[in-house]
Amino acid sequence: MAEGFPIDRRALLAGAMALPVTARAAAALPSASAPGLAGDDDAFWRGIAAQYDVTREVIQLENGNWGMMARPVLRAYEQAVERVNRDTSFYARRGMVRDVIAARDRLAATLGVPADELAFTRNATEALRTLILGYNRLRAGETVLYADLDYDSMQACMDSLAKRQGAAVVRIALPEPATRQSIIDAYAAAIAANPRLRLILLTHLSHRTGLVVPVREIAAMARARGIDTIVDAAHSWGQLDFALADLDCDFIGLNCHKWLGAPLGVGAIHIRKGALAAIDRDPANDASDRDTVQARVHTGTVDFAAQLTMPDAIAFQQGIGAKRRADRLSALRNRWVAHARQIPGIEILTPDDPALHGGITAFRIAGKTSAADNIALAARLLERHRIFTVHRVGPAKGACVRVTPALFNSMADMDALASALQGLSR
Repeated sequence: MAEGFPIDRRALLAGAMALPVTARAAAALPSASAPGLAGDDDAFWRGIAAQYDVTREVIQLENGNWGMMARPVLRAYEQAVERVNRDTSFYARRGMVRDVIAARDRLAATLGVPADELAFTRNATEALRTLILGYNRLRAGETVLYADLDYDSMQACMDSLAKRQGAAVVRIALPEPATRQSIIDAYAAAIAANPRLRLILLTHLSHRTGLVVPVREIAAMARARGIDTIVDAAHSWGQLDFALADLDCDFIGLNCHKWLGAPLGVGAIHIRKGALAAIDRDPANDASDRDTVQARVHTGTVDFAAQLTMPDAIAFQQGIGAKRRADRLSALRNRWVAHARQIPGIEILTPDDPALHGGITAFRIAGKTSAADNIALAARLLERHRIFTVHRVGPAKGACVRVTPALFNSMADMDALASALQGLSR
């Protein structure tokens, strides 16, 4: 929080009455309550797409960096910016903290966790950095584990933690192609091979290829051996249909400005009450403050307007429904993948098992595994077909191109990609 900002941390722990649920976000939606709407119901999704002001310069299939705010959410954010800018500390010192707490409580209810197990961060990276570098159970001679598909910054944090504590680092490659059992077997083998393993980083849905890891099963297997897990849910929550409790993990970091469509600069950290002591308090926080999740995070001044817009972003997405949203993203993915799998030379990295993917999926051209190859491939898609994607490096078998559809994309967009791939493969 800002220097000199008198935050009542007891209020942060106790919470406050929820902000009135704004109707402006939900009112903009087409009839989302109608039964039987599937992920490929074009009439419904055209209505959803109409709520986004999408660039017409390209077919935007690189939506994994951050998500676009729907128009009613953007308007709510603009109003929040105007108020914070106009009233400044007159609002901040007299009522804003209460409103931020209410937004936090609304997010916690949506996630299905107690409000005092959650705190806002600026992004998932900040949340996960707090969890990894604040983890205090690691001892010299023990081991930490992560995989090739985990996020680069989080791999670096695991390396830093291990170096600081005199621990060893084990990096595994997840199977490609993968099955649910082969992923579980990969972690089981690593656990068996490293008897002093203490901490595992698990990415629920990989930003590189879109592979979904069966977190609950792996975390349970680790817990039976006294091993902790830290879960990166930056891309999974809002893209998949689940609650945090479904993962059954103590430490989770997530984003709100990706698949929830909140303003940039909002993420969250979740720590179960019984595991709070395993994460150190942030040294910048006053030692007299109560021992809460909030005490683990110290951000300084943030975009308070973004946090205050959370109820509007949640209302818009709840008007669609978590399952309907997940089904649509999967349907968009399946549309182009079904065609691309028939194209000689195109390798689809993400399995078709619906439990192992969401909307994100990556591909490469056989034999083209360097970063340069895939930078060039993404460039050709853009220059020749006006389709915007992004290359990714890091998978053990080589670089790839990531395709990330959003709710405003159409089936025609996915068909255009499939057609472009047919030409590029030749």
